[in-house]
Amino acid sequence: MQPSGVSATPPIFVSSANLPKALSVSSSGLLMNKFNKTGSSTDPWREDLFPGIIDIDGLGGGLREYRASLLANHGFATLALAYYNYEDLPQDVTKLHLEYFEEAVNYMLQHPQLSTDAFLFVCFCFCFCFCFSPVHQVKGPGIGLLGFSKGGDLSLSMASFLKNVTAVATINGPVSNTVIPLSYKDKIIPPLTLKQQHTKDYDDNILDFSDATLDPFQVPGNQSLIPIEKAEAHLLFIAGQDDHVIKSEYFATEACKHLQAQGKENFQILIYPGVGHCLDPPFFPLYPIGNHPVFQKRAVLGGELMAYSKAQVHAWPQIQAFFHKYLNDK
Repeated sequence: MQPSGVSATPPIFVSSANLPKALSVSSSGLLMNKFNKTGSSTDPWREDLFPGIIDIDGLGGGLREYRASLLANHGFATLALAYYNYEDLPQDVTKLHLEYFEEAVNYMLQHPQLSTDAFLFVCFCFCFCFCFSPVHQVKGPGIGLLGFSKGGDLSLSMASFLKNVTAVATINGPVSNTVIPLSYKDKIIPPLTLKQQHTKDYDDNILDFSDATLDPFQVPGNQSLIPIEKAEAHLLFIAGQDDHVIKSEYFATEACKHLQAQGKENFQILIYPGVGHCLDPPFFPLYPIGNHPVFQKRAVLGGELMAYSKAQVHAWPQIQAFFHKYLNDK
C-alpha cells in the first residue's frame, strides 16, 4: 500500500549499505549509473511533482547523504551527488568536468518515480529498470542546488554556466573555483592559488588555514573568479564569521557587492557569528577541529558550541523556505 503523503511518512531512502555488494548503489543510483552518474536519490514517496534539489558536498570525496535525506522529509526530491573518491569514480582528480554535473541536472528533471512493486524489483534486476511506466516526479522547469564548501563553488559554477538551475544555496563556499581545475566545453577555470606558508601553527601542530587562500577580488584579471553575474538563479549565501578554512563572510559579502554593482538583485546573505566552517542541520555535533582535505593536516575549522547550535536551528528552516519559495513559484 502506498503512503498517503510526505508529512505522515519518512522518505524512501535506500543507501548503498542496504544492498548486495554487487549492487552497491541505491535503486535510483542504478538508474543514474545508466547515465554514468554516481550518487543516491531520495524521493518523498508520492505520485506528485516535487521541487528537485542536488546536494553537493565539499572536498574529501565520497557520498554524504544526510542533508538530502532530511530535505526529502520536507517535500523535496533530492540527489546527493558524489564527484570523486566513491565507487567507480576516480579516487583522485586532476580536473573536474562541468558536463558531469550538467548530466545530473538533466537526470533530475527527467527523474521517474517507480511503483512500490517496481522499486523492490529494480534493486535486484538492473536490466529491467526501465521497463516500468514512470510518473515524472521532479517539478521543473529548474532545480535547486545546495553546496557546502567546495560544493558551494561548484554550485555557483553550475548556476553561471548551465541551464535549468533556479535556486542555489551555498554554505561556507568560495566564490572562486578552488583546488581543482574546472572545465566546461572549451573553457577551463583555473583554481584559486593556495599558499601553505600563510598558515598559522597552534599548539599540538594544529594549523589555521584561513589566510592560505588568496583574495580573488584583489587579483586583476583573476580567471578563477566564478562569473556569478551570469547566473539567473536566486542565490543564498550562508557564511560563518568564525570559519578558519576560508574567509566565508568576506567571500559572501564581496560576492553580494559584486552582484549589486552589476545591477543584480537575485541574492540573499545570512551571516552567523560564532559559526565555523561546518554548519550542519540541527542536532548534528560541532567539529571545531578536523583534517584539511588539501594539505592533509589537522586544521582549525572554527565554531563555538552555543552559537553553532543556534545557527543550526535558524539556518535549516531558512534553507527550506528559500527552496520552497523559488522552486514552487510561491
